[in-house]
Amino acid sequence: MHTRLLHNDPQGIATAAAILRAGGLVAFGTETVYGLGADAGNDTAVAAIYAAKGRPGINPLISHFASADAAFAQVAATPLARRLAERFWPGPLTMVLPRAAHCGISPIATAGLPTAAVRVPAGDATQALLAACGFPVVAPSANPSGRVSPSDAQHVLAGLDGRIDAVLDCGPCRVGVESTIIGLGGDTPVLLRPGGITLEALEDACGMTLALPARGNDVRPSAPGQLSSHYAPGLPVRLEATAVEPDEALLAFGPPLPGSGLAWNLSATGDLHEAAARLFAGLRFLDMEGHRRGLVRIAVQHVPEHGLGRAIRDRLIRAASPRA
Repeated sequence: MHTRLLHNDPQGIATAAAILRAGGLVAFGTETVYGLGADAGNDTAVAAIYAAKGRPGINPLISHFASADAAFAQVAATPLARRLAERFWPGPLTMVLPRAAHCGISPIATAGLPTAAVRVPAGDATQALLAACGFPVVAPSANPSGRVSPSDAQHVLAGLDGRIDAVLDCGPCRVGVESTIIGLGGDTPVLLRPGGITLEALEDACGMTLALPARGNDVRPSAPGQLSSHYAPGLPVRLEATAVEPDEALLAFGPPLPGSGLAWNLSATGDLHEAAARLFAGLRFLDMEGHRRGLVRIAVQHVPEHGLGRAIRDRLIRAASPRA
């Protein structure tokens, strides 16, 4: 199968929506990363996402909507959920809530869980595509499962060319890391995955401290992005590097460590927003070029654990975890 590259214009968006309506798979850019889209209510199409990515069936998917009203029609929304939607949607926040009795999202997409993950993404092209579809679109990151997430259309083609129907080229992703996921099914909100909305901003909006779950649940994850090994390049990743070996590439943050012949700086000025936007492109570059040069590892400098640094560190820790 040949994967079509569609332009981000009315014709490209209409073509992408028609493919999704017919049960096909289309990758498209959001403000976070590129997602691999399918009709959330079509069991066959949703199953095809798992097959194309090689994604474990226990790992649930996020459903994307054009509006908060459309999202909350599929789940049991709480007053807090509606308040968060007013503040952060459209934007990089996913809410996990109990499925509504009439929920039309495929049980395959929710991995058989009684909850569903819902989001209203930002971006003119993304919003136009979802509006043209008129149904929820499940869209995990558009890459082989467990590998580095894509932040532009060429990243998608590098991993999934020939496995999916089309890619809608929406340009580079602005945020660069996946959405924050918050669980709202219990008495206390739970931060299920750090992401593009900071923990500090969420706690301010909630008016309370969020619970933090134990890292990684490879048996029964309650949300996407919780598998212990995830977001991984081909080369092994070494964290908290204070020096660089001659056979290592360097993922730098702030002033780079001396001695590396191959480096990618997330942000020379220590800007966490810039670092998040450059994270996945940097891991891909160091992996590809490091392999070409015969390097054996990617060393990573310290990234602080506040603001977007929490999401960056989460992705790096999972990238460095032992592979299954």
